[in-house]
Amino acid sequence: MIGSKISRRYAKALLSIGQEDGQYETYGQNLQEFRGFCATNKEFSKVISNQLFSVEDRRKILDIALEKSEFSDLVKNFLRLLLDKKRINDIEGISDHYSSLTDELSNITRADIITAKPLKTEALDKLKKALAELTSKDVRADVKEDESLIGGLVVKIGDLVLDGSVKAQIEGLKESLKRGEYN
Repeated sequence: MIGSKISRRYAKALLSIGQEDGQYETYGQNLQEFRGFCATNKEFSKVISNQLFSVEDRRKILDIALEKSEFSDLVKNFLRLLLDKKRINDIEGISDHYSSLTDELSNITRADIITAKPLKTEALDKLKKALAELTSKDVRADVKEDESLIGGLVVKIGDLVLDGSVKAQIEGLKESLKRGEYN
């Protein structure tokens, strides 16, 4: 919980600067790229977050990686600050919060769609359009498959869960039968 609050605070600070200079989208892309780099280069990530090494040594390693990047100078300085403040290993949370904040600015909502079988493009487009009407926002969908649903789908947007799966209907029917409700 505390880590989440701190990650949000760092994300808000960077976004605030990005809004002032009009570069908030670029900063978000840079954060995502750095996050991806850390995810694919586990040894790098371990070294720069390992406090057994001196801050100076870790900073040198970070600087070598940043020199090879095309990140904005502001993001490079932001990442150095994270290292100095012992928050570099929070990059995933900071990046997530930053994305959420920029989505709010751009009137975008993210929907997790879980289906039993692959959705056809037309069906996905119709679903996204319906969700856009429901939320009054543009919808970015992340579609995953889960055969255990049997059929139908589950949509998660923030705290809202729309469960139209056959599995949920069967579970509901079981509960009704247990309680003696047959209609």
